[in-house]
Amino acid sequence: MMLDMQKDEMVHRELALRIERLIGAKVESYRPVAGGYTPAMRLRCRTTTTTFFAKIGVTPVTRQWLRREIHVYNCVSGAFMPHLVAWEDHEAEPILLLEDLSAAHWPPPWTAQRVELVLAQVDAMHNTPVGLESYTHIHGVRAAHWPAVAADPAPFLALGLADAPWLDGALPLLIRYEAQCRTDGESLTHWDLRSDNICITEGRAIFVDWNSACVSNPRLDLGFWLPSLAYEGGPDPEQILPDAPEVAAWVAGFFAARAGLPGIRDAPRVRLVQRQQLVTALPWAARALGLPLPGMR
Repeated sequence: MMLDMQKDEMVHRELALRIERLIGAKVESYRPVAGGYTPAMRLRCRTTTTTFFAKIGVTPVTRQWLRREIHVYNCVSGAFMPHLVAWEDHEAEPILLLEDLSAAHWPPPWTAQRVELVLAQVDAMHNTPVGLESYTHIHGVRAAHWPAVAADPAPFLALGLADAPWLDGALPLLIRYEAQCRTDGESLTHWDLRSDNICITEGRAIFVDWNSACVSNPRLDLGFWLPSLAYEGGPDPEQILPDAPEVAAWVAGFFAARAGLPGIRDAPRVRLVQRQQLVTALPWAARALGLPLPGMR
């Protein structure tokens, strides 16, 4: 149901006026957009002639991430990104306005053709020259994921995806191969490719939520998407990225070190999504390293 902006307390008058100034037209209605893992405000806005998507930072974390995303949109362009309509920084409520993609297909389900469209756009993205910051600048010095699990295995084991004997036997190889995986590189990388950040239009895929983008290792960026694709019924990761034991170990370690931790207040569903990705990332790492498959309780 469409919401009249004067009746919708979520879109207060000052915010509505700012959006209208940015687009130079009166907004007739707003509709909240479901999805996302943070409390950022997401709206589908309609004027008399068009629609567009508005994303507003409303908490300290979402304001920080939205400003970073605005920065990326001002540095990067390509067919793999939504069209930038307008933006405005603000102390309390920064605004990002993008093309409306609500009519596109948002997977799952996946088909072979849709997977190919995404892979083509991932390749185009990875081959787009940019002047963005490095992985280390945006995400910090690389964390040691499996060593963190080794130091405190209880949160990982509580997930029920592997038992202690399997973990004890697998850790030496997992730690060794993770250490061989580079996070540095020269490619534009998204660093949060999942189905909720991917839509399919006629003939192409478009990626949204660009606040984690940086210059990094393209194989690792691709590998980061593959566990969620497999979880949603797509091909196993090694069918798309074969002979990548270091990537499999790094990706599985990333989720293994986080999925069992306490929830994040500004992103309450993240731990669930991390566990879902670990369901397929962990067997991928086991297969890639020649380990026995972990037994799930």
